[in-house]
Amino acid sequence: MKASAYLIPTAKEDPQDAVVASHKLMMRAGLVRKSAAGLYSYLPLGLRILKKIEGIVRSEMDLAGALEFQLPILTPSEIWKESGRWDKMGKEMFRLKDRHDNESCLGPTHEESFCVLVKPMVRSYKDLPINVYQIHTKFRDEIRPRFGVIRSREFTMKDAYSFHLDDESLDKTYQTMRKTYRRIFAGMGLSTIPVQADSGNMGGSASEEFMVVSPIGEETLTICPSCQYSGNIEKTPVILNPKSSKQPFVGSEKIHTPAKKTITEVAEFLKTKEENLLKAVALWADGTYVLVFLEGDRELNENKLKNHLGCNELRPMGPKEMETLGLVPGFIGPGFPKSVNLKVIIDSLIDWNFAYISGANEVDYHTSGIQISKFFKDDEVSKIDVSQAIEGDPCPNCGTGLTAEKGIEVGHIFKLGQKYSKAFDITVLNDKGKSTTTTMGCYGIGVNRCMATVIEQCNDDKGIYWPVSIAPFTVCLVSIAKNPEDIAKIESIYKALVAAGIEVLWDDRDLGPGFKFKDSELIGFPIRLTLGKGFLEKGEITILDRKSMVEETVPFTTNEDLVGKLQNQIQALHETLKKEVEQAGI
Repeated sequence: MKASAYLIPTAKEDPQDAVVASHKLMMRAGLVRKSAAGLYSYLPLGLRILKKIEGIVRSEMDLAGALEFQLPILTPSEIWKESGRWDKMGKEMFRLKDRHDNESCLGPTHEESFCVLVKPMVRSYKDLPINVYQIHTKFRDEIRPRFGVIRSREFTMKDAYSFHLDDESLDKTYQTMRKTYRRIFAGMGLSTIPVQADSGNMGGSASEEFMVVSPIGEETLTICPSCQYSGNIEKTPVILNPKSSKQPFVGSEKIHTPAKKTITEVAEFLKTKEENLLKAVALWADGTYVLVFLEGDRELNENKLKNHLGCNELRPMGPKEMETLGLVPGFIGPGFPKSVNLKVIIDSLIDWNFAYISGANEVDYHTSGIQISKFFKDDEVSKIDVSQAIEGDPCPNCGTGLTAEKGIEVGHIFKLGQKYSKAFDITVLNDKGKSTTTTMGCYGIGVNRCMATVIEQCNDDKGIYWPVSIAPFTVCLVSIAKNPEDIAKIESIYKALVAAGIEVLWDDRDLGPGFKFKDSELIGFPIRLTLGKGFLEKGEITILDRKSMVEETVPFTTNEDLVGKLQNQIQALHETLKKEVEQAGI
């Protein structure tokens, strides 16, 4: 491809609304253009990269035995109501009506659609297992789309769904997908960590996210340096550290704490540690009022609480709601007036016999020496883990202190179990002729997000350096020549590279060499081949490795000689990536 006939709208300055490297560089390198909030158009260079990522995903999924489909983006409301998710999905689901007043939505995911499609096709255990997938557009009406295509409203996803006779078969496919995902991400140059995760609205018994460690990640990972446990902080169990010991606060029982409502304010006022206080969190959950007690230095993990309650919506109680229940905002303690409308939950970290400081249920007063055991009986409250894990907490597997990292989620796999199979009555006859409900798995990859995440990992002060497997072109040929005779010599080399099957973009634009060099480094072609004065006068070429920025000038005798040198260098890049993929597949 000749650059003079291509569209390469690069820019020197970062867009004003971009705050992360991938967003800035995708715009500056001419890969995408913003259409509206969370909506992006892919330009020719960007689309080439996106299609290469899709190719890697498709190749590995096919190799794993999955079958590719393509379903409509618009999905009818009936199937979502049948599964019970029409209301549960919330405002992120983009709902609309057609001219006949039929309700539909733009598919944020396609469990329901694939269930309806596959159900009549599987009748016997002989038809199973089956793993179906598509690489297609999804839409989620994000309240705050940000970071460019990392969190956009419209995006491309690879979503797959497997159907099985039993859990043993499901686990086999789940493990195959787990290995396949590591190979897919390694194949595009991404180093991922599988972490235990919360299943959220998807449901099911188990799930894992594939995370890429990044300071811009919206997720927090907990990692054990000893046993290699890894989890999403939303899922990580919090267990008591057997080595920890608290020194109770010594002081009068009732303490005047004027205008001191927060845990930090009270702890500072009393010159004690936050862990010596009881934190009370008053919430409304699908019509039920809930009061959660935590140790003062802990934050509530809303995902754990929602999973325990099985609720869709969780929000803080308002002042009037608290007043109705006899609760005093900022000063709630275990001695509050008992109400049949209030469900009490005690975090599992709380020591029932420790003397805490808590709100005195009276404005501007706290009470010390509060023992939970004196206020509640075991059968009156729920004692569960609802606190957020923090760095240094014991690993749930081996007890070693956990470390924390930020991460970007690029893939997620689920064991859905029979949640959707039962909802849609997907049954087959087993080997004894008995009707059996199938069990399911689900496996997703954010294709656009992968593209941006690679940039987050592969950039420097000059721009992007693409892994050879997904680069828009493998070689950028920069020519520095003016007269037709010299240009003809360079064109003969360009044609030789193309004939050899090398993906090459010839920058033949009528621009200065400095401009061309900066563009090639910004866009990130793995190899830059410069043909200028050295080539025309001495028969020398200059080859730049974009990632290392190591430049080498080498002589060549014929076009075939040059092609051979480049092919060797390209092959070396592919071999390095191949080793990483093989290691990821172990």
